Amino acid sequence: MQSTAAYHSEEPSLSDYLHNLDNELSGFFASSNQWLIAEGVNKTFSERATLDDSAALDEKLHHHLHQQSTKHGAPALAIGALPFDDQHIAHFIIPERLHSLTRETTANNATVIPKLVQRREVPEPAHFLESVEKALTRIAESDLLKVVLSRTLELEFEQKINLPALIERLAAHNRCGFTYALNLDNSKQDERYFIGASPELLVSRDGLHVVANPLAGSRPLSQDAAVNRERAAELSSSEKDLHEHALVADAVADALRPFCRAIAVPSGPSLVYTDSMMHLSTRVVGTLREPYPSVLELVKALHPTPAVCGVPRADAHQTILELEAFERELFTGAVGWVDAEGNGEWAVTIRCAEVGGNALRLFAGAGVVAGSSPHHELAETGAKFGTMLRALGLPPLQEVLA
Repeated sequence: MQSTAAYHSEEPSLSDYLHNLDNELSGFFASSNQWLIAEGVNKTFSERATLDDSAALDEKLHHHLHQQSTKHGAPALAIGALPFDDQHIAHFIIPERLHSLTRETTANNATVIPKLVQRREVPEPAHFLESVEKALTRIAESDLLKVVLSRTLELEFEQKINLPALIERLAAHNRCGFTYALNLDNSKQDERYFIGASPELLVSRDGLHVVANPLAGSRPLSQDAAVNRERAAELSSSEKDLHEHALVADAVADALRPFCRAIAVPSGPSLVYTDSMMHLSTRVVGTLREPYPSVLELVKALHPTPAVCGVPRADAHQTILELEAFERELFTGAVGWVDAEGNGEWAVTIRCAEVGGNALRLFAGAGVVAGSSPHHELAETGAKFGTMLRALGLPPLQEVLA
């Protein structure tokens, strides 16, 4: 991605950068082969910008990115996050300095956190099970085919979280996915970051080349290789999971087709693995047609996918508003970068947390379709908390809550 060239060429380690930046870390985005580190803030946008206003947002970002590129004599980009729905705030940062590093593969095993002193699940497991039961009833009695229901885990520690170490561990353990961090306050007095390690590419645009990689249908990973082989075989043949995945993959391909003169969709899903989960995956690849859309236009067309909302979208969204016990805000939104040419890479904001001082709020969700088991969906959300818990140096959820 030449469009993301660094403003300067030194390449120290990620740890060096995160601990020794001259200015505040304003954003971080890692894909499979590079880290983008945003230092300081040249311009920030935190506003109730709906996806319907993406053309105006594109124009605003385009103007400021060209100004920044001219100033530094090198391409500039904005790192940002969009909320799940237009009732919440979108955040974009054009940094004062941008560092682009070749991705390291070594893991940092340093302790990240002090002692855990308080925890809370929202909703409590029993209430989450009731919500899944209500969703299944609605699916049986209406046109609703799928809805994604979520919960949170709130953790409080004795001391402030070591944010650079946490980001470093997330990136090291998420080598094939997308690791991200965004400063939501831009204030050293009241630091609040949104961080995560998503396995799911919403969409990328590089010139005329566009890629989306929806995931749906999951199983937790075991420490036993034989158990993982059994789970992989079961997931690959599960009628319920293949149906759930097809709803997502078909919706993504249909949303991209109007923008493409050619598009390739595999005949069936493959399996991809994260540090804690296995997922059914479909990689959709297209070639754009004129007029060429920016990556934010593609995000608008796709978001929210059935992987984080449901089918039909409007019915699923209404069900989420009625059944979920918290506001998602940036969870199940999109996070990534865009440059002045409209190129960019955007991941779905899952496996994530809000970090402020000595507290974290973790998020996880599961897709409910006909045939879903409430207890299975509860267990799936617990397994998805594992990505962040492992990076924090904590045991799995059932042990954290013991």
